[in-house]
Amino acid sequence: MSTADSAFRDNLTMLRRSLLHARRYPSLTLNLLLTPVMLLLLFVYVFGNVMSAGMAGGHADRSHYIAYIVPGILLMTVGMTALGTAVSVATDMTEGIIARFRTMAINRASVLIGHVVGTVIQTMLALALILGIAVAIGFRPDATPVEWIAAAALMALVSLALTWIAVGIGLVSPNAEGASNLGMPLTMLPLLSSAFVPVDAMPSGFRWFAEYQPFSPAIETLRGLLLGSGIGTKNVLLAVGWCLGLTLVGYLWSKARFNREPRQ
Repeated sequence: MSTADSAFRDNLTMLRRSLLHARRYPSLTLNLLLTPVMLLLLFVYVFGNVMSAGMAGGHADRSHYIAYIVPGILLMTVGMTALGTAVSVATDMTEGIIARFRTMAINRASVLIGHVVGTVIQTMLALALILGIAVAIGFRPDATPVEWIAAAALMALVSLALTWIAVGIGLVSPNAEGASNLGMPLTMLPLLSSAFVPVDAMPSGFRWFAEYQPFSPAIETLRGLLLGSGIGTKNVLLAVGWCLGLTLVGYLWSKARFNREPRQ
């Protein structure tokens, strides 16, 4: 068997392990999904009319704010799921299973790739669930089939980028609790973006950060795709650039950290 065939087989084995682990221990995934679901319901049913009135010049129409907030909630879900990966990787590192893998004749990168691909698959399933809830409470996307494909590709790309960063966080954390704390930016940055209110409505000193941080361009691009509105070349370039850059940094960081000597 060639080296490439062996590596592919090892990747599939580790992917299967990741998916089986998620199926047998669903509590972590459910806990991470609970936050975006609760935020969606809270902002729609408690703040929806007020926020819609502020964004629509005094006309209170909850459906307007539902359309605005759902893309942000979707990408917040991506961050939440990636945080779960950081916790899972940290758990593997501290429970000794990685030390056993190091002694086996397997491709080393497959251990990390299994986590990443498994998380991307779980993320896409979670996004389908969140989208279903959003449609049930009044979200009405206006995307063409091509725009739906582009939206799915964007969410998968964001998931890939954040998951590689999460893997690095898990590798450098002393335990699962440490990984959860170090990974908080993955869940906090969407709150400091255009997910809930337009960037133009923010204080001038904060607006620049909110506009150019990783989540805002991705949210604006996704919002334009799902609602059939304008996207803007700047948002697309920033979103794709952030994703590719974070993926590269996360991969190199994770690979370098994983190839170090095992923890004592």
